[in-house]
Amino acid sequence: MSQDLRLQPPGSNALFGWMRHYRRAWLAGDLTAGLVVGIMIIPQSMAYAMLAGLPVQIGLYASILPLIGYALLGSSMTLSVGPVAVTGLMTATLLAPLATVGSADYLQLAIWLALLSGLMLLGFGLLRLGFLANFLSHPVISGFISGAAILIVLSQLPKLLGLRGWPDSPLDLLGSWNTGNSLVLAMGLVALGWLLYARGKLAGHLRGLGLSATLASLLAKLAPILVVVLGVLITLLADLPNKGVPVVGEIPAGLPALVWNTPDLSALRSLLLPAALISLVSFVESVSIAQSLARRKRQSIDPDRELLGLGAANIGAGLSGGFAVCGGFSRSSVNIEAGANTPLAGVFSALLVGLILVSIAPLFAWLPQVVLAVVILVAVVPLVDLASLRRAWRYDRAEGLTLLSTAVGVLVLGIEAGIVLGVCFAIVAQLWRGSRPHVAVVGRVPDTHYFRNTKRHLVEIEPHLLALRIDENIFFANTKAVEQAISQALADYPDTREVLLILSAVNHIDSTGLDMLSELTEGLRERDIRLHLAEVKGPVMDQLQHTDWIRQQIAGVFPSTDIAFNTLGKVRDRAPEHSGE
Repeated sequence: MSQDLRLQPPGSNALFGWMRHYRRAWLAGDLTAGLVVGIMIIPQSMAYAMLAGLPVQIGLYASILPLIGYALLGSSMTLSVGPVAVTGLMTATLLAPLATVGSADYLQLAIWLALLSGLMLLGFGLLRLGFLANFLSHPVISGFISGAAILIVLSQLPKLLGLRGWPDSPLDLLGSWNTGNSLVLAMGLVALGWLLYARGKLAGHLRGLGLSATLASLLAKLAPILVVVLGVLITLLADLPNKGVPVVGEIPAGLPALVWNTPDLSALRSLLLPAALISLVSFVESVSIAQSLARRKRQSIDPDRELLGLGAANIGAGLSGGFAVCGGFSRSSVNIEAGANTPLAGVFSALLVGLILVSIAPLFAWLPQVVLAVVILVAVVPLVDLASLRRAWRYDRAEGLTLLSTAVGVLVLGIEAGIVLGVCFAIVAQLWRGSRPHVAVVGRVPDTHYFRNTKRHLVEIEPHLLALRIDENIFFANTKAVEQAISQALADYPDTREVLLILSAVNHIDSTGLDMLSELTEGLRERDIRLHLAEVKGPVMDQLQHTDWIRQQIAGVFPSTDIAFNTLGKVRDRAPEHSGE
């Protein structure tokens, strides 16, 4: 076994497995990754707290205990959790109807939203409900994130322009333009240009100077730090607050106090649906990121353990006065590129953030708000996933419409209604597909044991035997379509005396489908046509074997289509063999 394989961290099979089997060889990578990610998340956390309508230090608070909580219970070796743009926007949108943004009540509701979300996720994990990730399809998630990203961009553009909000008309925009706006816009454009250059070309230029590809990539992703440092220095030296440039404002030094106030019962009830929504979205997004990272290192994750890890992270966020958190793609990518081997890297990041809070955090009070707005804009614009929309539209219009309807729903109706609309659209699309089942008349490929669609292949059919393959579950939405397809096939083959239903693709027959099949069998018997089954799956047979239809109306059940053809194609008068799976 190679040295690299021996040094792979344990997978997600054992709780706390990475701690019990930790090796000294992993420490250097975890320490490096922890320091790099810790530096990176400083501007991100503050920016996403501002997006959530909270003081920027709340984002720093949400970058300490959540990382430690996830390290204790999560299954991914390299996922980095913390404040992200989507949870910031959802927090702002879901809490806006309940309290005034910036008020003490608003802050308490944000804290309790994180706590309730954490308790829900932890409970789901204990109940092993990791399969809940399957309830939001990729088009729904992609549409939601795209719509949310557009909302985030729109919310940050006034800050880039130095405005307090969107003017009601172009004339109001011109009237509100002053020296402060121009200065803010100039700073924002310079910062935006630098971050776009860093995202697109800086790594290549650094490689041209002789740096390794990994180091060049890491330095490019740490470009926001330079913007933050320069922004603070320029603000201090030029006294920009007195020139109309909005800054972050006072930031208290020290670690967060583990104390909070409990809202009244009606306020807590109003948080239940928002907490459920933010839990589901953050879980699905985090699991997607964790699975992508695990594939890169040939590891695996456990969705139930991810629920526990994210639950602990959000409870930690609430206890430390933070807001809802989840896994972030950019910081997780930096984490893995910087050499992270285990969740200990996240613990080191948390320690660094804590150290900054007790030392230089008050200096961030001089940070221009436009800098944080630019950090947000550069981070979220790539989340508008037009490529997925194009792919889905070309491959499956229903998938494309699901993605588009979710994005439009988020933009027009809001986050809650947008997600519900997307889920409903996905369910309707699935029912629509199932209501139009593919039913094929099949025949034998000459000199083989294979059977194919008579309309697509040159096949042989047996006189008086009509073989039909049903390529869909038989349920209430498609019973009429299945019945019509069988009736049409009988009309096309009027000499039929034996009908064989091949159920190799059928995983379930509901009661409506069973009633339809029973009535169909009675109609065939009146015409002296016998009905047979082939390739019935075990679970379906288990369900059918106690019904009158299978015991009294079906002439035969065959384990394979080949046996059915050999038996029914040669002898009409003899009763066919009866065997079931």
